[in-house]
Amino acid sequence: MCGLVGGNNPEWRYDLAANSLTHRGPDAQQIVHLGPVTFGFARLAVIDPTRAADQPMSSPGGDVCLVFNGEIYGYQLLKRQLEQRGHAFRTGSDTEVVLNAYLEWGPGFVDRMDGMFAIAIYDRRCDQILLYRDRAGIKPLYYLWDGTSFGFASELKAIEQLSDDLSLRIDNTALYDFLTYGYIPAPKSLYRNVHKLPPATCLRFDVGQQSVIQQFRYWELPTAHRSVMRTADVTAELSDLIQQSVSEQLVADVPVGSFLSGGMDSSIVVATAADHVDRLKTFSVGFDDAAHSETEFARDIAEQFATDHCETTFHQADADEQLSQLKSLYDEPFADTSAFPTRHVCCLARKSVTVALSGDGGDELFGGYKWYHRYARLLRMGATSLPGPSNWLDRAHGMLPVGTLRRKVVGAAAMATTDPLSLYVRLMGGLTKARKQDYARLLQIDDDYDDCWYYRQHWRLDLPVLTRLQYLDFHTYLPDDILTKVDRASMAHSLEVRVPFLSRRLIEFAFSLPEHVRYDGNRLKGVLKHAYRRILPSSILSRPKKGFSTPPSYASAYGGCLREVILARNYGVQFDAHSLPFRLDNTIAQSEQHSGDADVQGLCRRRA
Repeated sequence: MCGLVGGNNPEWRYDLAANSLTHRGPDAQQIVHLGPVTFGFARLAVIDPTRAADQPMSSPGGDVCLVFNGEIYGYQLLKRQLEQRGHAFRTGSDTEVVLNAYLEWGPGFVDRMDGMFAIAIYDRRCDQILLYRDRAGIKPLYYLWDGTSFGFASELKAIEQLSDDLSLRIDNTALYDFLTYGYIPAPKSLYRNVHKLPPATCLRFDVGQQSVIQQFRYWELPTAHRSVMRTADVTAELSDLIQQSVSEQLVADVPVGSFLSGGMDSSIVVATAADHVDRLKTFSVGFDDAAHSETEFARDIAEQFATDHCETTFHQADADEQLSQLKSLYDEPFADTSAFPTRHVCCLARKSVTVALSGDGGDELFGGYKWYHRYARLLRMGATSLPGPSNWLDRAHGMLPVGTLRRKVVGAAAMATTDPLSLYVRLMGGLTKARKQDYARLLQIDDDYDDCWYYRQHWRLDLPVLTRLQYLDFHTYLPDDILTKVDRASMAHSLEVRVPFLSRRLIEFAFSLPEHVRYDGNRLKGVLKHAYRRILPSSILSRPKKGFSTPPSYASAYGGCLREVILARNYGVQFDAHSLPFRLDNTIAQSEQHSGDADVQGLCRRRA
């Protein structure tokens, strides 16, 4: 895993940008000037740690240069195919496989590979920069385009370091969206002229013409169902695919371990990896709130599969300190509290390994979230396509004291009468339009702004309701929340995290199953449970999902209003103190609150 940066402006400070990514790549750093283009790289050496495999890496004639963050699964097979076509290799790295695949097959090379990746290629022959991001959005890639200068980087902080003259202006709608989703949804970023490259997307920039000439999706999640198969055949194929994916992702020239939460997905990964690794190292994090901690289940799995197990505890006292570090870690507003324990366990793992496997993605592929069935029930109760009665109920709900019966009743009534997309916003913990009126005025959001635009563009009414929610989460919650959380938390400690459930074959297999097969009797993760019922104990397969967020008791660190506190504490967006049970003192001074468009610049301070 590594950090990359580049651009077409010769005056930019690529060295500072690369230095800001040292946590992603502490083993080597290099800046290469390629005529009108500059590429920079900070390397975490995982496969072929020799200097010959350092990046940027160029073709023998120097016509093509690339930087690549990630891993290509099963790259050895692709390498053999390229060797048969006459390509010679001087390293054992998967980076050189990517380079030669592009030389052989051109821009469509990505169709032939699976992996987690952010790739930037400069092709002198056509004078173009090409950017690629993996299908699920595991690896991040930001790009800046101001009409003349074009740049890209693994993290927003690197783009900020390129120059003091970038005119980075806060995007009001992005801050407003954060209150809805808990993250800034792609392709938006904190700044107006900086964007996230969406998953499964290619962007082509013409260097000579100084223009983005094309941006397109190179892959779509298939939803056509395969013909009905026997349950035994489905579970056998599923087990084989997981076995193959885990085996491929164990490949490394550095120590590899696995996270073990005590849940089903990480237990499946550990059970599979233990077949390939003697005394696999496993890592867990628990909470000092014993009722919310799953470490006892993790210990049971570790004992069953004879792993070398380590665990740590995330304490309630740590929550406030971690909250203050969210901005430096994620660069833009991010409100998933599971980021706190994730960073904690990553710190533990990095003391022993450089690579860790994770169970992320299993919930989106096989339907593991309890809110799926809850949503379906509420939909049947009367959720409508009209936003009418829920608006005043929403406002009334926000005015009632937290924890009271009246508040709960009014909240339930608002949920039962809201439109389907707003209902999903509520179930995901977001603020609805009626609850954001003060923010809309402060941030100057148009009255007709579509608060649910991100959900709406992935909302497939042609799919059965549970599959519809999985499809939605795969395109939104998974890349922008789950995978972003893990990438930043792990790379802060120079730890590469791989996600076996998100191999291309597994993704396409899961969504090819008819809904009744995937849920196997209307059970969350039904087919997955059926496939591993003889391998994992019932205590793992049958117990309710707890999730990885911090315990409710930890909410005192932010008064139960995390999204509002993040905007106030880290970005200076002052909210109405009367709507919360406390007042914050560390917000931007009143003297910095201006009016008009300049107000937004006063709301958020740029880093020094």
